[in-house]
Amino acid sequence: MTGPKNTPAGRGPEGRDRLARALREARRHIGISGVRAGAQAGMSQSKISKIERSLLLPSVDDVAALCRVYEVPENERAELLTLAESLREEASARVIMARGVSRFHQKMTRLTAATSVIRTFHPVMISGVLQTRAYTRCIFEDPRDKVSEEETEASIEARQERRQGLFQGATQHRLIVPEGALRWQAGSPEVMVEQIEDIARVVTQAPNAVVGVIPWTRPAHVFPGHGFNIYDEDAVMVGTETATATLTGTADISIYVELFGELEKLADFGDEAVVHLERIAAEYRQLARG
Repeated sequence: MTGPKNTPAGRGPEGRDRLARALREARRHIGISGVRAGAQAGMSQSKISKIERSLLLPSVDDVAALCRVYEVPENERAELLTLAESLREEASARVIMARGVSRFHQKMTRLTAATSVIRTFHPVMISGVLQTRAYTRCIFEDPRDKVSEEETEASIEARQERRQGLFQGATQHRLIVPEGALRWQAGSPEVMVEQIEDIARVVTQAPNAVVGVIPWTRPAHVFPGHGFNIYDEDAVMVGTETATATLTGTADISIYVELFGELEKLADFGDEAVVHLERIAAEYRQLARG
């Protein structure tokens, strides 16, 4: 196995690709499958695959476990651990900018395609995969953001492309939408009517989507302060005001899986969800009429 000789501190995508390639080659060098590697390292096969395809940045502990399984020599193991640590520090310092970066949307598309089940929640915004074009455009017209028209159009197209996965493909989506997010008016009442009616169509027609609506009348016992996506049980993507961070630690993922389960208990699905959506859309229509 050829390690990252004389590797400097991690530098963005190139460093991540270098780490992914080194781990992939180490596994192949000893001739074991991703399934076996995952079992011995305490990870799922899908996580191994995502790490090797540079879709997930592994933790230092992840790299140490894989190096142990792959019997990586001490000197090369030290270099891989140093590379992983520098990449994690870099990611922690600048996170991963979600706005104005087309590469981010390309990564999201690849990560979605590599995931069996995506669980999504956002407290005050319609989740990206459910957004209409008009709703997405309103988000990117936030005056605080410095997003070019070209980047805006690219982002809209990328979200619309991922949206097609609700109707075709192998990835299943479970989405929880609180009424507060539906009441957070983007653009105009007309935009919201179109958006809410579209979500209702997804509820009744999209074979790859299960959408739950939490009505405002439902007493809550959990209070998530930010949006998140869970990719299988391999990673959690957490949104902040200016950026997006990917969490891969087992403890972190378990917390979000448990939290999502509690949110599902609060939500109504199927016909009951549609009733809530129709009620809210009717109120926006009334608002539009003045």
